[in-house]
Amino acid sequence: MADSQTFVIVGAGLAGAKAVQALRERGFDGRLVVIGDEHHLPYERPPLSKDFLAGAKTLADFTVQPAGWYADHNVELRLGTPAASIDPAARTVTLADGSTLGYDKLLLATGSRSRRLPLPGADATGVHHLRSIDDAVALDLLFKDAGSLAVIGAGWIGLEVTATARGRGLAVHVVEGAEVPLQRSLGSEIGEVFARLHREHDVDLRLGAGVAEISTADGAATGLRLADGSTITADAVLVAVGAQPNIELAEAAGLAIGEGGVLVDAALRSSDPNILAVGDIAAAEHPLLGARIRTEHWANALNQPAVAAAGMLGEPAEYTALPYFFTDQYDLGMEYVGHAPDYARVVFRGDVAGRAFTAFWLGDDNRVLAGMNVNIWEGLDDIKALIGAKATVDPAVLADPAVAVADLVKAAQSGS
Repeated sequence: MADSQTFVIVGAGLAGAKAVQALRERGFDGRLVVIGDEHHLPYERPPLSKDFLAGAKTLADFTVQPAGWYADHNVELRLGTPAASIDPAARTVTLADGSTLGYDKLLLATGSRSRRLPLPGADATGVHHLRSIDDAVALDLLFKDAGSLAVIGAGWIGLEVTATARGRGLAVHVVEGAEVPLQRSLGSEIGEVFARLHREHDVDLRLGAGVAEISTADGAATGLRLADGSTITADAVLVAVGAQPNIELAEAAGLAIGEGGVLVDAALRSSDPNILAVGDIAAAEHPLLGARIRTEHWANALNQPAVAAAGMLGEPAEYTALPYFFTDQYDLGMEYVGHAPDYARVVFRGDVAGRAFTAFWLGDDNRVLAGMNVNIWEGLDDIKALIGAKATVDPAVLADPAVAVADLVKAAQSGS
């Protein structure tokens, strides 16, 4: 690759860091520039709601590469200066400070931001969101002094922060509009498992409930008023109602948008052949699943950049990894793999009450769409293989722990 070329990455998170690493490992010796709106070196986000808030890790522990790595690999970091616009025809990126960068290839790794709620009191002091290390530092300071926290939203961030806050001694109230936690992500069957988990840890879980306003006094949050008129008193409020993908740059540049993100093919190329997208914003065609999907999970930010780097270098590659995510809450650790937006049933094997089990999501034809291990730390590759084989299974056999998942994979692959 000629050293006269310039590749620009917009987004200085995990995906951006992994992209420049992959490009250098593949032999790209041209100019590499990473643009980011935060002043911090690229870091991973999952520890923010878990290990960092629990005091088990510092930012240095989950910073992707130290400053010296970028210097050693001749990577220019433009931190604290976000991109303002893209001109695909001229192949330029204009930054917020007015400077302009030309590019031969551009990778968008702009990630997401926390969704805001248009509630009275939403701008009060003591109302928090969690997306960045600065947000996490503010929550950590709160946890040192506060006695109680109200959480709006029982999704991943809301529940992980709840578990961490309980571990640090705070009383926590969680308000969720759905009938169970994580209903959108996992469905009602697994949502019940997480509801029991948090109630066993004395969380005040208000399900099927709406929030009318964030209560305030002298400009500071004091709790919540719910839609039914009931109130919750708390020292602070965390709004955890999902993420908003940062697609404004791409949309303004005229790239094709859909499914809530930037439309890309399996090689992660956008409608402009010189612009690729990865991570939260990438609505990608998935060869194995036969569908276009966009997921806001760490695994995409970690693994998609290698495919994008190949594409930037003109090499053939497709992103075929199954969606994957994990969580750690109290004594529950789990890993999920697959994609089951429209499933027919969930089959359990193991001890659900004791939270040591595997769950499988099946379609109408009893084909395995997804699987999840809870406090079981082996067999995930077999679950991936079962999904990849598009195996149709007998639910009763699948539920039987005496039948190894590996044997089901062999049977599916052999056609028996």
